[in-house]
Amino acid sequence: MDLSGEQMRRMLEQMMRIREFDERAALLMEQARVHGSVHLYCGEEAIAVGVCEALRKDDYITSTHRGHGHLIAKGGDPRRMYAELFAKSTGYNRGKGGSMHMAALDLGIIGANGIVAAGAPIALGVAFASSYQDNGRVTICFFGDGATNEGAFHEAVNMAAILKAPVVFVCENNGYGEWSPTASQTSVSDIADRAAAYDIPGVIVDGMDIMAVHEAATEAIARARSGQGPSLLECKTYRFYDHVGRDFGILKRDEDEVAYWRARDPIVLWQQALVERGLITEQAANAMRDEIVQEMEDAIAWAEQGPDPEPADLWRDVYTETQA
Repeated sequence: MDLSGEQMRRMLEQMMRIREFDERAALLMEQARVHGSVHLYCGEEAIAVGVCEALRKDDYITSTHRGHGHLIAKGGDPRRMYAELFAKSTGYNRGKGGSMHMAALDLGIIGANGIVAAGAPIALGVAFASSYQDNGRVTICFFGDGATNEGAFHEAVNMAAILKAPVVFVCENNGYGEWSPTASQTSVSDIADRAAAYDIPGVIVDGMDIMAVHEAATEAIARARSGQGPSLLECKTYRFYDHVGRDFGILKRDEDEVAYWRARDPIVLWQQALVERGLITEQAANAMRDEIVQEMEDAIAWAEQGPDPEPADLWRDVYTETQA
């Protein structure tokens, strides 16, 4: 894959930004400073960044309840994201969406969604609109392994295949649906095998390897954009923390399993690769991380001081305006 050194360093920076954002979001939740729960993307950063680096700015994304990483990878502003967590009117949804329902239409983020698999039919609709308008845009549908057991997923993939819709279905298979191992609730070992039922490509990708994700995504996106229809990418990854927050002792996992995946931290692996290629030094990478840490601290301070929504805002964005 022909990427410039600048692109590769940006990919590292974006993964670090996602990690630092979510680590602090977890702390804010633990301190009861933000409203509601946060579902952390820590460990899965290579997927969002690897895919989004292959997109155009005007392409679309549908996201999930674990969607902070998708928004940041597409260019989201951490200040407005934290403001949304604080339920401030300066947030992406004016404080009314919270962690699981952030949208940024100017970035092509159609929205995160707290309903498992609900993004799939939405992605299909957006992709169909792009095809109908012939605007050349591709839609990425992110979802977890648990979503593939929902009827909405199968209906959407089936219709997308029939219509040859410009959509790429990206399964972030982290091995667990909430607190249940994937093997206990899914009949196949590889989610990608389900693509055969709809006669579309099904590709298994190492979700901890950002270049493997990027290469597979680039191919699938090019296929969709050229009118050849959808693909299903299964990215094998791991959720470093519990289903909600960091560690509340609910999820019981084998220590060796956790150690294996922790040793394959996508940020560490990519930083090592860039150092070996002479594209960054350890000192420069540490300085990059320090800058991001300060960026997040500044973003939290800005967000927390923002204005609360006004009572009248309760009715804002509920109805569309019509013109006579």
